Amino acid sequence: MNQHELMAGAIRALSMDAVQAANSGHPGAPMGMADMASVLWQKHITLNPANPKWDNRDRFVLSNGHASMLQYSLLHLSGFDLSLDDLKAFRQMHSKTPGHPEVHETPGVETTTGPLGQGIANAVGFALAEAHLAAQYNREGYSIVDHHTYCLLGDGCLMEGISHEACSLAGTLGLGKLIALYDANGISIDGEVAPWFGEDVAKRFEAYGWQVISDVDGHDPQAIDAAINQAKANTDQPSLIICHTVIGYGSPNLAGSEKSHGAPLGEEEIGLVKDIMGLPNKAFALPEGVYEAASLKDQGAAAEKNWQQLFDDYAAAHPALAAQYQRVMSGELPEQLDDVVAKSLQDLQDGGDKVATRKASEQALNLLAGHLPELFGGSADLSGSNNTWSKHSTSIKPHDFAGNYVHYGVREFAMAAIMNGLYLHGGIRPYGGTFLVFSDYMRNAMRLSALMKLPVTYVLTHDSIGLGEDGPTHQPVEHVSSLRLIPNLDVWRPCDGVETLVAWRAALNPSSPTALALSRQGLPMQARTSEQFDSIYNGAYVLSADDAPEIVLLASGSEVELVVQAAKTLREQSRRVQVVSVPCYDVFMRQSADYRESVVPAHIPALAVEAGSGALWRALVGTQGDVISMDEFGASAPAGELFAHYGFDVETVVQRADGLLK
Repeated sequence: MNQHELMAGAIRALSMDAVQAANSGHPGAPMGMADMASVLWQKHITLNPANPKWDNRDRFVLSNGHASMLQYSLLHLSGFDLSLDDLKAFRQMHSKTPGHPEVHETPGVETTTGPLGQGIANAVGFALAEAHLAAQYNREGYSIVDHHTYCLLGDGCLMEGISHEACSLAGTLGLGKLIALYDANGISIDGEVAPWFGEDVAKRFEAYGWQVISDVDGHDPQAIDAAINQAKANTDQPSLIICHTVIGYGSPNLAGSEKSHGAPLGEEEIGLVKDIMGLPNKAFALPEGVYEAASLKDQGAAAEKNWQQLFDDYAAAHPALAAQYQRVMSGELPEQLDDVVAKSLQDLQDGGDKVATRKASEQALNLLAGHLPELFGGSADLSGSNNTWSKHSTSIKPHDFAGNYVHYGVREFAMAAIMNGLYLHGGIRPYGGTFLVFSDYMRNAMRLSALMKLPVTYVLTHDSIGLGEDGPTHQPVEHVSSLRLIPNLDVWRPCDGVETLVAWRAALNPSSPTALALSRQGLPMQARTSEQFDSIYNGAYVLSADDAPEIVLLASGSEVELVVQAAKTLREQSRRVQVVSVPCYDVFMRQSADYRESVVPAHIPALAVEAGSGALWRALVGTQGDVISMDEFGASAPAGELFAHYGFDVETVVQRADGLLK
């Protein structure tokens, strides 16, 4: 066997054996894609197995993540910290080889994939990050950011609508270092795809502005190599290499059939494949010499050493830029940032202005972006409405990546998945805006942000019925509560400019995404002391309290003003009230039991008010409490009329509070 045959054969053997051992998985795609992957990893990709997070490595994305054994085999054979025993534990509890690739579980995996189409959108984010950082930091003679993004994807990825959104944008921008290898095997779970996936993919991508290299024999290593070389030579366009393959390649009875897609082949069929291909006919036995043929250790170490020398020279010539580059790539924030935020919080409190929290978010961006060159924004065609454009923003344009703001167009899902790729690349803190109601369009990418623990920020404006005349199609009454159900996603709904800046500072954490639910209408600054600022970071805090309170009124966002006014009326009736603002329910529920008890005492009746779904609030206030919520769709009318119509007025709050006090 030559080196290619050794590696491709080993990939097929390992993929069949691991799926068989787990009694679940997808052997067909790895078997069909083995030749593509072998050529890419042996002849083109630059990685250092000893340092999987080396800055200038190529990025590799397996968009059709169900083919995970392909990636695990590549990582194992090329020298990453993934042993044969790890492959034998495929799909088992706490193993380094879960059913779909997960970025924090396996060395060398760049992103979590599986939901089809999101991987190619992540890859667009990786390529955009590379282009932007190159424009920001490269100087003549010092190309310290210079690598490719390679993405393998299948028919299912290209059926998903997100692939249209992301690839259209990639072509328009001209992301020339993005190379996608399309495993065109014509098979999905239901069988041959021709009856439901009949478009001309090549013409589609040509229309996007991609270089398309068509009709490549996906089992011919010379043809694959030539196609990748052609793709790398074109730095003005992203490239799609259409590789025609056979799913389950090598299987005498199941190749080309959906039967090889998502189930073990069986011991007998695996034995036949290995005999045909001249592979050792024993589980997890590999042909002699395969590790030498597949290893990337020496060349990867040499590539990183050469890059490090280049960077050292760059740092000597451009010390300030080099220091900034190292900081942003590390994910660390500037030391002075918290002092800057603290001073601004006091200034905001002293100013006391009434402002929509979407506008307060813009003011926060104006402050933060001046200290954070890694802050990288965008909006899905709503920049002026979301207030995501700061005074430091400059647009990314086709073939011009020096800016820090992307006009994503009406592509919410792609925006969210691209943001995941931007952050995963390193060196960038992405945020993106749309209306809160359209978070439905990008929810699965937000879920993956949370699963991967990526601190990306979603600026979601025009919350609830405060939107007004646009009506129920645009009034997100259920969305805040729905997003709160996603683990590890912090949903902030601030009541004024101070809470909005705190929410932005909280969003700059190292390990969780943040959704900012922001108002269209102006909201007054609430009275508070500077000593209360730190308490805001706890997600909920006492805004005001009488001695020995009889009732707790709690709310988020625009309804905080309402409960403050209702508390005033109750106090005029000699009632003792504790007013609580809950800008982030999720963070509050993570606080200690003692802290939660100090804010919402269990022995005092509590009334929660939010113009959205009320289920989570009912769990918080308990059976002795009450909730004023929005558990139906809204209507088209001015916001003030809507709030009164649905019971979000002082009179209703006071009446419901009186009911709890009787």
